[in-house]
Amino acid sequence: MPILNNTRLILASASPRRAALLSQIGLTFEVYPSEIQETEQHQDMSPESVTQKLASLKARDVAERYTDGIVIGADTLVSFENELLGKPNNDKHAMKMLSRLSGKCHDVVTGVSLINLKKGQEKNWAEVTKVYFRQLQKAEIGNYIKSGEPSDKAGAYGIQERGAAFVKRIEGCYFNVVGLPLASLVEQLMDF
Repeated sequence: MPILNNTRLILASASPRRAALLSQIGLTFEVYPSEIQETEQHQDMSPESVTQKLASLKARDVAERYTDGIVIGADTLVSFENELLGKPNNDKHAMKMLSRLSGKCHDVVTGVSLINLKKGQEKNWAEVTKVYFRQLQKAEIGNYIKSGEPSDKAGAYGIQERGAAFVKRIEGCYFNVVGLPLASLVEQLMDF
């Protein structure tokens, strides 16, 4: 991405997965994690609105510390049966989440926010990917939870790691499920 490498990019996230995705496509960037806590309840908002709002709050939080460049904020949630599933609180919560997703389809929604600090512009959007799980056995969910992998992931699984074995198929952007929709991000960055 030579056109983007002349631009200072700041990732407003501590997620190693998001950083790895940006590195994978050859972008040079700085990491400055946002201090925004995701504690609000959002029952009256669509998953797309919630993730865009959280991504924007994260990007704005980090943007206050810089004067130039483009800040990238992102937030990923799982939407299942009109309920938003974030990161599990504990192993029991992870078991409940994964048992509910077993054999069914859910949406993974990532909201992204870009803030161009010099121009004072902000751009927000959300990407949705449908993920179909195969039927899971309780023992395999338990073994997966013991691995520790589900603890920091929306919906209690990582498609890019051991959780890949749960996924029968997807419709949409794979990278969105990992945490950052790369194709739309690059398009938006180039337009921005």
